[in-house]
Amino acid sequence: MRIAVVLKDRCQPKKCSMECIKYCPRVRTGDETIVVGEDGKPVISEELCVGCGICVHKCPFDAIKIVGLPEELETDLVHQYGKNGFRLFRLPVPREGSCVGILGPNAIGKSTAINILSGNLIPNLGDIEDKPSWDKVLEKFRGTEIYNHLKSVADGEIRSVVKPQYIDGIPKILKGRVKDILKDLDRSDRFGLIVEKLDMKNMLNKDVKNLSGGELQILAISAAMIKDADIYFFDEPSSYLDIHQRLKVARVIMDLSKEKKVIVVEHDLAILDFMCDSVHILYGEEGAYGIVTHAKPVRYAINSYISGYLKEENIKFSEPIEFHEHPPKERLDLPLLITFEKLVKRFSDFE
Repeated sequence: MRIAVVLKDRCQPKKCSMECIKYCPRVRTGDETIVVGEDGKPVISEELCVGCGICVHKCPFDAIKIVGLPEELETDLVHQYGKNGFRLFRLPVPREGSCVGILGPNAIGKSTAINILSGNLIPNLGDIEDKPSWDKVLEKFRGTEIYNHLKSVADGEIRSVVKPQYIDGIPKILKGRVKDILKDLDRSDRFGLIVEKLDMKNMLNKDVKNLSGGELQILAISAAMIKDADIYFFDEPSSYLDIHQRLKVARVIMDLSKEKKVIVVEHDLAILDFMCDSVHILYGEEGAYGIVTHAKPVRYAINSYISGYLKEENIKFSEPIEFHEHPPKERLDLPLLITFEKLVKRFSDFE
């Protein structure tokens, strides 16, 4: 199975000589392996492509990826973003009373998986011509572990909440004091409990536009948890937070997972190990494709991710992360040039 991906944001046909078409050996023999699409950008026929890789190396903007994948994955295709677009294979499986982690690099399909599981995106199963429908999706996943969840999503029987990955845009959406915003969102009578567990008392009277990055993250997490839902998605909840805040957030999410379905996307391996019961690894090629592994015990998944090797699938998906011991550097005793007392910066409400 061969897939061809054209990264639309990188491709700039007005600034190149269409080297991908010019040097393609199949085009030179008269085949329409690469043609110009309606948007002026190249469209690659995966059926005609021989995978020589010439277009990949000739493209001045590194906008083309040609990847060979096992044929077995063809039946696992869940969603494709248009012709020569990103593809996602398989889906994570939410579990009742369990915190499920998703581990993988950026631009590999984690957000796409969340959008599908939350009902914000209907997967097209690789059919980019016809309009996607839940009927086709349910037929494909009938008899699988994830079928009941997708059936509930399709029937509108499940309420989902997503804590977004990017929080810097929150002040543009939410206005007013933190306390007022959370009380307006509270549908589960957990306002006091969440404020106490996340230690939010000092930020309740602050205006959203004056919050720091860490405070915005806490607001986003608390706003998601305070809603009454059946499944909660937390996309990178530990970013912008110090270690003490991360542990507090992890404990609150763990408590929530005992009652509800919870899925967490996280890069901090220690926090992932601390709060998750099982983990799905996502691997592939950035912007080209992403493959979701079956759920694994959290320690085993983290060790597999660090080693870059999946034993069951017999796949090496990255170079191992290794730590080497070095002798301590020789200490240099330098002369003291200047000393100063402790510095304190005071603001209106803290210092």
